[in-house]
Amino acid sequence: MGREALVPCRWNGRSAVAKALLESHELILRGGLKGRFAIAGMSEIGVEGEELHFRVGEDSLALQLGADLATSWAKKLATPPPTLAQKLGIGPDNKAWLIGEVKEPMLLAALANAQAYIMAEVRISLAVVGSAAELAHAMALHEGLPAAVPIWIVHGKGPHFTFGEAQVRQAMRKAGYRDNKVSAVSETQSATRYARSKG
Repeated sequence: MGREALVPCRWNGRSAVAKALLESHELILRGGLKGRFAIAGMSEIGVEGEELHFRVGEDSLALQLGADLATSWAKKLATPPPTLAQKLGIGPDNKAWLIGEVKEPMLLAALANAQAYIMAEVRISLAVVGSAAELAHAMALHEGLPAAVPIWIVHGKGPHFTFGEAQVRQAMRKAGYRDNKVSAVSETQSATRYARSKG
């Protein structure tokens, strides 16, 4: 869930009260002024008095959030969102053992320099699954790793996938795993991290 506030806004000279929603990758205005602004496209982010100011291309915007909230939002806007590799907790010093085939470009990029090829390097495993059989195969391979090694299960999301988060969670919990983190991978894939239950 993002942050939201009902505030006076100015956009290229037009003024109105609008609901501002600050999401992870965009700021949305609804009500008197309507628009969607990608955080990655913002520049000149700053606070003047009670207002948050920023530019998107040729557009200049100001939101009268109050000094504290404007400062908080400015900090969020100026802080790049975590990369997929950071969200998954993988990298050169925390390598993942890959199970299954990766086709998603963002996941391929996240795995660059973060894939383990020998057991001594494995700190986490990551399985891409599209069926119950593929999940069972991934669990069988993961069982050969030390008990403390968690596993990310990457699965489809949305109504077009018959094997997704609910089916994965049911099978993993039945096998004695507990989910402890979720991360979006792309528009069509999500990932859930599981650890073996203790005791």
